[in-house]
Amino acid sequence: MNNRTTAVRPFGDTTAPARTNDRQDHPLLLSGGTVLTENALLGDWPQADVLIGGDVIVGVGPGLLTAAEDDGMNVVDCTGTVVLPAALDRTGNGPAGTLTPGERADIAVYRVAAGPDAPAGVLPSRDHHLHLLILGGQFQRGNGSGTAAPALEPPHDDDHTYLGTWATDDRFLRQRLRPDGRYDEARGDRESAYTGRYWINGTRIDYLDDLGFWAYGEFDGEALDHAGYRLTRSRPA
Repeated sequence: MNNRTTAVRPFGDTTAPARTNDRQDHPLLLSGGTVLTENALLGDWPQADVLIGGDVIVGVGPGLLTAAEDDGMNVVDCTGTVVLPAALDRTGNGPAGTLTPGERADIAVYRVAAGPDAPAGVLPSRDHHLHLLILGGQFQRGNGSGTAAPALEPPHDDDHTYLGTWATDDRFLRQRLRPDGRYDEARGDRESAYTGRYWINGTRIDYLDDLGFWAYGEFDGEALDHAGYRLTRSRPA
């Protein structure tokens, strides 16, 4: 049986979270902050979550906290903070990084509240307000304009390469890719735990969940790697 537990860490705790189960890449969730993705396709949220798996971002948007217990996440409460890419462009030529699923997890978390002695200026320039710095998914210390939207090719009814149901070996996670561009994901006893739209570009699949968050996956031959899980095409009994 998988041990899926949730370790909730207070915002002031900047130490690297300890693993609480036997998964090699224990996911980390930055929950409840104001998320500025610097990606025009994803947009920004006044309150959302950023999910990190290994050294990459695997999900961003509201609603990810609902899977915390399922996936054994370490949750850092980021309420009252701004979560944004660690490297921002100051030249006007476009952002140096974005909070996009699939990109390297280089993330800065800033406190919103400022004391009376705080200097004037844009919030990211106030270095003493930097509370968390995460580079490549590892803790280093305790209203973007966005980028051009990437080209996403919607699935076609006559392209059945990846359509159908994909599932983990234990069938805990079961994801159906429908020809109308919608997906339906079941987790354990929760049927339709997540539903939404998807796009396929080469071997990459991007998801926009009905709860509002984005996620992604990569097809690897006969397997689908998604959010720390490895799924294979489910065959009829």
